[in-house]
Amino acid sequence: MDNSELKVLSDVAYGMFEHYLNHSLRAQGTFLSVLVEHDDDFFPVFQAIVTEFSGEYPQLSEALIEKFESISLIYDMIREGEGVIPSKTTQMYWIIEDAPGTNPHDIEDERAGKWLIFQPLTEIDLSWRKIRDATRAGRLGISAKVSTAKENPDSRDDRKVIYVFTPDWEDEDDVMRVRKELHNLGFVDRIGYKRNLETYAGQYSEKGKKVTYYSA
Repeated sequence: MDNSELKVLSDVAYGMFEHYLNHSLRAQGTFLSVLVEHDDDFFPVFQAIVTEFSGEYPQLSEALIEKFESISLIYDMIREGEGVIPSKTTQMYWIIEDAPGTNPHDIEDERAGKWLIFQPLTEIDLSWRKIRDATRAGRLGISAKVSTAKENPDSRDDRKVIYVFTPDWEDEDDVMRVRKELHNLGFVDRIGYKRNLETYAGQYSEKGKKVTYYSA
């Protein structure tokens, strides 16, 4: 395996591990973000989850250790905000928070859409925390995700973006209910809502061309 293949595998391995870690912690009744933001020491739990992950995905586990050398380094990195705080996340392009009872695949449905909130890097952490917590509490849509400090070749500028998903773009009452909740959270500037239909068609806003379906 050459270096480029190893990098791809290690990136996939880390993304898979973050998902596995979050899922395992939620099954135990807690959230990774709560542990990190409360500065809790959860290394024994973390170590047990790593062992389970290694048993289920040995090749991915090997790729993780190859990249980070030890699980202690991964743990320390997470304790500092990797995968929780957007400005301190450099291993993944996105952090995702699903609402209770949401099927993660629902955000990929063609009927779904999302409000787009663009923020400078200096403001993205607080903005994400507000939206993440409201999503977790079931006050917003089916899911939310935020771009991170990892350099993304697809980014159009230096701003970061938060997507707030709703399940059905035709349900205007629900779409606008979510917009009102966002306004209550402090996001008062006009923002756009984009359907997955346009996203999948590769349509993006350009000068003189808008692809947002709603604006409020």
